Amino acid sequence: MERFFQSALTEREGVEQPVSVNPNLIRKKRKDLSVDDYVAGILGGDWMVLSRAITMIESANVAHLQMAQDVIERCLPYAGNSFRVGITGVPGVGKSTFIETFGNMLTEMGHKVAVLAIDPSSERSKGSILGDKTRMETLSVNPKAFIRPSPSGSTLGGVARKTRESIILCEASGYDIIIVETVGVGQSETAVKSMVDFFLLLMLAGAGDELQGIKRGIMEMADALVINKADGDNKRKAIQAQSQYKAALKLFPQPESQWTVPVEVCSALENVAVDKVWEIMTRYETHTKGNGFFERNRTNQLVNIFYNWIQFTLQNNFYNRTFTQQEIERLLPLIRLRKISPYKAATLLIDEVAKTTD
Repeated sequence: MERFFQSALTEREGVEQPVSVNPNLIRKKRKDLSVDDYVAGILGGDWMVLSRAITMIESANVAHLQMAQDVIERCLPYAGNSFRVGITGVPGVGKSTFIETFGNMLTEMGHKVAVLAIDPSSERSKGSILGDKTRMETLSVNPKAFIRPSPSGSTLGGVARKTRESIILCEASGYDIIIVETVGVGQSETAVKSMVDFFLLLMLAGAGDELQGIKRGIMEMADALVINKADGDNKRKAIQAQSQYKAALKLFPQPESQWTVPVEVCSALENVAVDKVWEIMTRYETHTKGNGFFERNRTNQLVNIFYNWIQFTLQNNFYNRTFTQQEIERLLPLIRLRKISPYKAATLLIDEVAKTTD
């Protein structure tokens, strides 16, 4: 009798496997928006359209450049009706905690708050953490608040390249308080000062020599100094630091605004004296509008936008030319082999590109 043996290596029909991806979670391609769609959404207070518009103006894609400019131009007549606040301070000073407490307080008062938080970009990967929405847990879900973390890119001072344009879009969308949070204290924080109405410097007490732990130039730019984390055992140190800063500020020249810079202590974590910071800002607004400085500062901001846009447009047009890219690829090996200096190579490149545009 013939016997049949079934090998263990014989492939059997297995159990049918389920689909690995939930079809309900598959992201559908979003509809492309026209300039009219963007403008209507922004003016209508649609935060999703606002977010997509900011993504577009931050894009390095040449195709987005003209559309972004058209959207900004259309929104510009509806902008300018906010109070713009720049907030800076050393890492660890509690900027995110302060902004969350401050922003929630303002929304309870009936304001709409937009936070443009600049996250540091990695020099190696060019990426950024963009973690402000996780650090501001309650403000990020507040219906009267809009938080937009943006990578700082290569811009000095931690200011995103398109922050000025983002301010315009947020104002057109009805946000009457715009907060620009910077990466930290650096030499180019003047970029923040040039785009806001009020520049707030957050300080720490008990972290070493307070008066040498911050650059004099940053203190001279500040419209108010606030010592944060004045709670627990640190409260006494904060009050001592307050006296030191007040004495130091007396040695500084009078600012163009003719405003006497105050020094306040607060605890954003415990929501103590944060309302006093808003009182300082409202007094400043009244003071500067009364002596005309507020309007002069806004006019200077428009001039700064003019020069920055020229610089960006020239740089963008220069590097996006095929001829420029080819010449750079030709010159880089010569620079690496020390056959030509980088200065000479740059001069030759600029001269050659200029000839092609004549």
